[in-house]
Amino acid sequence: MKPLGRIAALLCALLAGTAYAQAPAAPGAGRATAIFAGGCFWCIEKDFEKLAGVIEVESGYTAGKTPKPSYEQVSAGGTGHAEAVRVIYDPQKVGYPQLVDYFWRHIDPTARDRQFCDAGTQYRSGIYWQNEAEHKVAEASRDALLKSGKFKTIYTELAPASTFWLAEEYHQDYYKKNPIRYNYYRKSCGRDARVEEIWGGK
Repeated sequence: MKPLGRIAALLCALLAGTAYAQAPAAPGAGRATAIFAGGCFWCIEKDFEKLAGVIEVESGYTAGKTPKPSYEQVSAGGTGHAEAVRVIYDPQKVGYPQLVDYFWRHIDPTARDRQFCDAGTQYRSGIYWQNEAEHKVAEASRDALLKSGKFKTIYTELAPASTFWLAEEYHQDYYKKNPIRYNYYRKSCGRDARVEEIWGGK
């Protein structure tokens, strides 16, 4: 983890208290879920909450081997988990293919085991499909990007979804609860500048 990442981790540790992740509840009627990892979950959570049709976004951990992981465990590495988000959306207003397309345009798919200023497998990008239909959409979307010639290599992980562990409460809507710290982190991490460089605002 780069110095800024360590600072963010220390800030989180100070705020953590004794909160621990818990297994998620199933979505209600008229709702569907999608799971993505895009580096710092504070950032990708905010990005998805701006998308029409998205009802709620939850920060958490997934794709690892440690049950009920804490932030301190995940950020230290070794759990196999990635910081991730569970997007709860209205499928009548936004479809899974749109979510996947939106996801690509808010990450750096050329980065391996990192996103922006945060390095380590816990910050890898990923699309975690929950059924065969999502699997096909995710692979077709990745393949289309490669075929376009825009990217020679895409390191974003595509894998079947496993348990999504909710992150501690203080991480949920962190950008709303701590706007000054969040905005400083996001700008210093160079996330938006890199996304603009890759995608050109598209």
